[in-house]
Amino acid sequence: MELLFFCPRWGCENIAWDDFFSQVKVAGYDGVEMGFPFTLSESEKEEIKNGLKKYELQVIGQHWQTVEKDFSTHQEVFKEHLYSLASLNPLFINSQTGKDYYSMEQNLLLFEIANEIFKETGVETLHETHRGKWSFAAHITQQYLQKAPELKIALDISHWCNVAESLLDDQEEAVQAAIAHTHHLHARVGFNEGPQVIDPRSPENEIILNKHLQWWDSLIALKKQQQVNAFTITPEYGAPPYQQVMPYTGEFLGNQWEINCWMKDLLKSRYQ
Repeated sequence: MELLFFCPRWGCENIAWDDFFSQVKVAGYDGVEMGFPFTLSESEKEEIKNGLKKYELQVIGQHWQTVEKDFSTHQEVFKEHLYSLASLNPLFINSQTGKDYYSMEQNLLLFEIANEIFKETGVETLHETHRGKWSFAAHITQQYLQKAPELKIALDISHWCNVAESLLDDQEEAVQAAIAHTHHLHARVGFNEGPQVIDPRSPENEIILNKHLQWWDSLIALKKQQQVNAFTITPEYGAPPYQQVMPYTGEFLGNQWEINCWMKDLLKSRYQ
């Protein structure tokens, strides 16, 4: 099984596209995971497409922007973003879908909309596990998976550690259900009181890192057992406010780029 590693655009928004793609290629990534809002100018859209082609990088479309409270408005904006991302011809779209306060029926309708766009465009949407969304907690996600067993997810388990204020030792059944439906991984290390430890390389986070590695080991073992040809991973140590900073000075605690590269290399070595 081939592992493909993707670099997040998140945290690098101030870097010119060509410079960003060049750095991604030199760092040994296979591609990028990034948003492609429908509000972008046509010239910037072409710059992005040309840059991906120039550096021979694959792309995963990332959707998080639909935040409208009114469900009717939310549906329409959601569609616009998915169509825009599909025009980038990504491997797939990773979507932070819906709202935690929408009913199950409303969130299921958004899944149906994404599936209809998949049928029309050929670009599939995975639905990420994320705070504030349909999948904000392990036990809630399990209920959705029971209701919609065909659902494919992008797993970011760091959020669940934060929501449950635990390393989910008492929710193993829900975690394994999610792993069985996972088709993309966000490799970020969360903990009891936050979605991201300051630095997963530090010795005080060894137990927490190892717990995440156990989950990811189970996922990769399953994919190998299923004999999938390739599996995608995005190391997603985030920028502020995920990345903590020193009070008063604003100095970053941890280096986002270095940590994501370290995570990429750790998992590449561990699984290949």
